[in-house]
Amino acid sequence: MRDRFGPLRKIPLTAVLQACGARPDRYDQAKWHTAEGTVSITGTKFMNWQRSQGGGGAIDLAMHVNHLAFSAAVRWLERQFPIPPSASPDRAAPRRLSLPPPDPNQLPAVTRYLQQRAIPKALIHSLVESGELYADGRANAVFLLRGKENQPVGAELRGTGPVRWLGLAPGSRKNLGYFSLQNPGVTVIVLCESAIDAISCFLLHTTCWAISTAGARPNARWLPALLAQGYLVYCGFDADDTGENLARQMMAHYPVIRRLRPCLHDWNDVLRSRPQPTLPLSLRINPSPLSQTQKLPGEKKILLHLP
Repeated sequence: MRDRFGPLRKIPLTAVLQACGARPDRYDQAKWHTAEGTVSITGTKFMNWQRSQGGGGAIDLAMHVNHLAFSAAVRWLERQFPIPPSASPDRAAPRRLSLPPPDPNQLPAVTRYLQQRAIPKALIHSLVESGELYADGRANAVFLLRGKENQPVGAELRGTGPVRWLGLAPGSRKNLGYFSLQNPGVTVIVLCESAIDAISCFLLHTTCWAISTAGARPNARWLPALLAQGYLVYCGFDADDTGENLARQMMAHYPVIRRLRPCLHDWNDVLRSRPQPTLPLSLRINPSPLSQTQKLPGEKKILLHLP
């Protein structure tokens, strides 16, 4: 049980206060205004001078502000922070990345599969030429996750045979990087659940930077660095219970993030419901003039491939 409680206690107190709806003081960064009165925080300690109560760690704070028993506070924190912001890293040595070797003979099968998912052959070719996509010996589509200095830190694997499946290459460290597509000069980021959804979103919203989180999760470690650069970020997770729940958690932790919900289950479903692009596409082209446009909230113009 100690392993369960340890990471929860180390959640930053400011994150807990934000999740509780507390407001930071305008003049004193250590003070927060809660329904229980003004709380002062110093590192992992907090004090409510109006009630002469204090404590240490996120569990104590959740109990105090939300009037919860210990077990209820633990469950509340686990719902709010499925991946604790500053949980202690696993002390075991990280597993070494093992990318599957490329097999060019299987590339036609991967290409056919992606074309069945309404991804144009020209874009598939661009991804292969740029090294972001390849086929392995089992005809899996391999989408590389890139980290610092554009180095591979993992890969999403998508089965293209009779048994369709989705996984990660052994040793992948998806908190260190991601698969993404963008055109030059983008200011909008859309976070998607998978590489195929990111590609589909890129084709639908050609002026966005489409990033795969390699599975729906609310708090990827690379996300704060992107937010700090001033991008307008949308959570584009699937329109299902899991996607909605994790999108709410992400927006609770990062209030600047907005929801962009696909009109069908996911972005690839939306792409397959629309006519195919007629012009060749590549990773670095400028958006092509299209017959119709749609605006996203807070963005000037997003080009869409609409009927």
